[in-house]
Amino acid sequence: MGKRAPMRLSEAERTRVRDFLRRGNASTRALKRAEALLKSDEGWNDAHIASELAITEQTVRNIRKRFYNGGVEAVLTDRSPQHRRRRRGLLSDEQAARLIAMSRSEVPDGHDHWSVRMLADKAVELGYAEHLSRETVRVLLKKHAEQHIGHTNSNVS
Repeated sequence: MGKRAPMRLSEAERTRVRDFLRRGNASTRALKRAEALLKSDEGWNDAHIASELAITEQTVRNIRKRFYNGGVEAVLTDRSPQHRRRRRGLLSDEQAARLIAMSRSEVPDGHDHWSVRMLADKAVELGYAEHLSRETVRVLLKKHAEQHIGHTNSNVS
């Protein structure tokens, strides 16, 4: 990998980041991004920044990339709620509960059990999501089973 140009903040940018840190009323992730930005400006290498802030070197590179693409504000602000929703999951809690209930319901004719593919297709058919992968359904069912097993085991004396 080629040598990267040193990252430098303007005095106004540096002041903005320091004020942001001083207020401290942002998410921990945003505060760490701000700290990484300042340390990068001070000439720290990625490994040292990552070690100091308990993040990965890739995260440091992503923060720098975010700065180059969108400036200080892109680093200090979290992404849009739509972006976070996509990462949290495609199904609402109610939709997930209905899908779990469906997995225990009567199986369609010609089948002996609900497959994750059938459940994913049914969820799309019902309008829960535009697309739902089999893996998403599998993980949902697995988490539910683990919670249910953990709950019943905790009641056993």
